[in-house]
Amino acid sequence: MKRILLIIAAVLVSAAAFSQETIRHPWYGAKVAFMGDSITDPGSVPEKHDWTGKSDSHYWGWLQEWLDIKPFVYGVSGRTWEDVPNQARQLKDEHGDDFDAITIFLGTNDFANDVPIGEWYETKPEETTATLGYPATKFLRMKRTPCMDNKTLKGRINIAVSTLKSMFPEKQIVILTPIHRGFSTFGPQNIQPEESFPNRLGYYFSEYADVVKEAGNVWGIPVIDLNSLSGLNPMVEEQVVYFSNPETDKLHPNGKGHERIARTLMYQLLTLPCRF
Repeated sequence: MKRILLIIAAVLVSAAAFSQETIRHPWYGAKVAFMGDSITDPGSVPEKHDWTGKSDSHYWGWLQEWLDIKPFVYGVSGRTWEDVPNQARQLKDEHGDDFDAITIFLGTNDFANDVPIGEWYETKPEETTATLGYPATKFLRMKRTPCMDNKTLKGRINIAVSTLKSMFPEKQIVILTPIHRGFSTFGPQNIQPEESFPNRLGYYFSEYADVVKEAGNVWGIPVIDLNSLSGLNPMVEEQVVYFSNPETDKLHPNGKGHERIARTLMYQLLTLPCRF
């Protein structure tokens, strides 16, 4: 029995050593375009707090450090899903197809700017042919097509993803849901209530996060639900240590918050291919 146990232990040790030598993160060394708003914007440096002991790197900066990713960053403060085609064109102009994947981290400003949610599809009658065991027959049926209304959130997402899939049909595209948001004030003309309150249209923030999740099934695209998986929620007072300022900015993650986002992404991206 002792000999058998020793053999099993040796096999397990060998298997562990083999896995450490062969498993490599699929996004290691990748060239990744990061689209988004102020949380992604390289000009919006995450605030560093002395008590956290964390750096002021963005989430994509942490991924660069851990996975040797080469980041192409196009996030701009204040932008909504409407800006994705602009960021996509800039990516195309600067890098062509010489990159591996795209992430999109947007939605919180669509809520703050009172963008209507809208509809995913428009429907109209159209003639089609069906057989299924019967003689070929023409039918008039209601056909749905993606709504391309840039005045609504669903329309903007449709335009954005359609643009990306057309411009970069062979690239991996991953959507990141917006994270929870608390009270923030950036001046007398820019005071944003916490997510417990709806916007002027009567929609709660969670409804916008849910729409971003739905986009995955609408377009066949991976969605990483940072709204839940990151664990960040400034509505919990003890978690404001992850945000820029406990009094004036519980919207933007600080360096510690960005590191937590990055760590979540590193493990979630482990389940997704980067190159095809």
